[in-house]
Amino acid sequence: MRNLFAVIIAIGLLSCSSGNKLELASPNGLLTIKLNNSENKLKYNLVENGSEIISNSEISILQNVAVKVLETKINQVNNTWETVWGQFSEIKNNYNELEVSLDYEGTPATLYIRSYNSGVAFRFKLDKSTKDLKPSYYIQYGLSSNDHIFSPAGEGQPIGPLLIGDLASTDLKKHKLKMPLLVENHQNKYLSLLESDLVSAPGFGVMKLYFDKESNVLTSNNKFTSTENNILTPWRLILVENHIGDLLTNTVPLNVAAANKIEDTSWIKPGKTLWDWRVHGYTAKDGFTYGIDNESYYRFIDFAAENDIEYFLIDDAWYTHVEPGKMTLSEKLDLDKVIAYAKEKDVELLLYYDRRQGDYGDDALFPYYKSLNMKGIKYGFMGTKVDFTRDAIRKSAESNLLIDFHDAPVPFTGVSRTYPNAITREFCHAQQDSRRAFTPKTFIRMALINALQGPLDMNNGIFDVTGVNAGKREKGPRKLNSLETTSVAEAARTLIVFSGLVCIPDAPEAYTEKSDLFEFIKEMPVGKWDESKVLHAKMDTYISTARRSGDQWFIGSVHVEGGTLEIPLDFLEEGKTYTVTYYEDTKETNSKTNPEAYQVRTSTVKKGDVIKANIVAGSGHCMWIRP
Repeated sequence: MRNLFAVIIAIGLLSCSSGNKLELASPNGLLTIKLNNSENKLKYNLVENGSEIISNSEISILQNVAVKVLETKINQVNNTWETVWGQFSEIKNNYNELEVSLDYEGTPATLYIRSYNSGVAFRFKLDKSTKDLKPSYYIQYGLSSNDHIFSPAGEGQPIGPLLIGDLASTDLKKHKLKMPLLVENHQNKYLSLLESDLVSAPGFGVMKLYFDKESNVLTSNNKFTSTENNILTPWRLILVENHIGDLLTNTVPLNVAAANKIEDTSWIKPGKTLWDWRVHGYTAKDGFTYGIDNESYYRFIDFAAENDIEYFLIDDAWYTHVEPGKMTLSEKLDLDKVIAYAKEKDVELLLYYDRRQGDYGDDALFPYYKSLNMKGIKYGFMGTKVDFTRDAIRKSAESNLLIDFHDAPVPFTGVSRTYPNAITREFCHAQQDSRRAFTPKTFIRMALINALQGPLDMNNGIFDVTGVNAGKREKGPRKLNSLETTSVAEAARTLIVFSGLVCIPDAPEAYTEKSDLFEFIKEMPVGKWDESKVLHAKMDTYISTARRSGDQWFIGSVHVEGGTLEIPLDFLEEGKTYTVTYYEDTKETNSKTNPEAYQVRTSTVKKGDVIKANIVAGSGHCMWIRP
């Protein structure tokens, strides 16, 4: 009886209306991929609840070579898997898969299509490639001319909205498209075009997006550059959601990524870290000025130990010259004493590294860091080389090191499942980076666009906003008073932007002076979330995120224009009374003239209550809820 049931289900999943047309439905039946093999090309349409959202789009691994569908096979998967760390402690993996056997003029290939309730994924496999073949992973995205797109722009504000119908006349050298692309569909759907599991696909670079003005369609194309005979492409993804914020918690990119390759993950611990780089030049009320010296680092370590902050990150001033297998340490500090002091205080250390002072050699670099008793490495100026980055992740794992990629890294979406030591990366304009501040609008854009590719190292959490704006740091923003934010917004941002390592960039004294507000950051179990929800989100306007760990909820909101966000507490348990601490604006708070005004108060709430979070322009609102 069980086998008969499986056959009946399979017939419902896969329908053949003719010899060259195939359809694959999602588990809930609302999302459908329609394949067409007419004219010796393979094309697809994507339909959501009867409405076409991508039409007549070619997909190929050997472009301009005639292709025929030979046979198909249906697979069904419905299981769950546990994360090492992440936005969820457990992820459901439920999809229908169509395995399509293809013939490209004598060259066999297989196309795998997975249909989830919230997106679809495509991957090619060739077992026998030859030297005369020129494989390239080519996909068109036949969006409506009325759809709008947004794209990351490195360390600049993400670009968009760009109307698809205007792209033929748009200078895309100026507006270069990058993954992940966010689409605002004219039918009020939200899509993201991106890739996953690039780490498992040697020979392919990062997904390249462009608008093909000849075919008048948005396209991605990546040539295969390896000499290997076997070809496995990354997964190309199209995520589909009714609400823009749900794209951030969409689990398809993780589900299609290769399973964890690290057998013992007990040493991989997400958390918070202090960071010295943005504090240099800060003078505390006792007259002490922070710099590159042991006393400064002892202060960081003491504060971390007193506040249960797992890590302290030392930036690149700890060394002055590098040659193969040798580091020349800075005379400004005694690193051995700092290491010993951190060990005594039970605080783990992370060390920065880049090759501008010379190349140590990665084969030796990670064992060297391990010999120093480091917990991780922040790797800067490594470039966007895929093979180099893949090897760095693997080699750091072999030395039991966390790795945080800085400075426009490869967006290895899904890699935190495969190699969970890849704890975060700066695929964004981090707070004050390049000594530029950024606006509340830029933050919202990066939180909704850049974060789609995975964990972000954005360095939010500045509490001494006035001091930073006044130039009281060696590495503050180039333009005085250009940091438009509030202390409350900074606290909220540390929760809103998901990361396995939350790097907070201010001085210990700045946090001590606002210890009641710092409580929100201190109590957050970073990366150890059981559940995450985006409660509200609107491009360029606001975002509100809730994360649960056990029976505690942390909620952070920010608002560009200012206003009231209603937050219904329908996710709490029935019959329980909860204590809630609010970290919020006062009547005097102003992101430009009075950014450090805030208040902290406590009350009780229950399931069904609706909190009205009142937020001034450019500020935020936080809540810590527990039984």
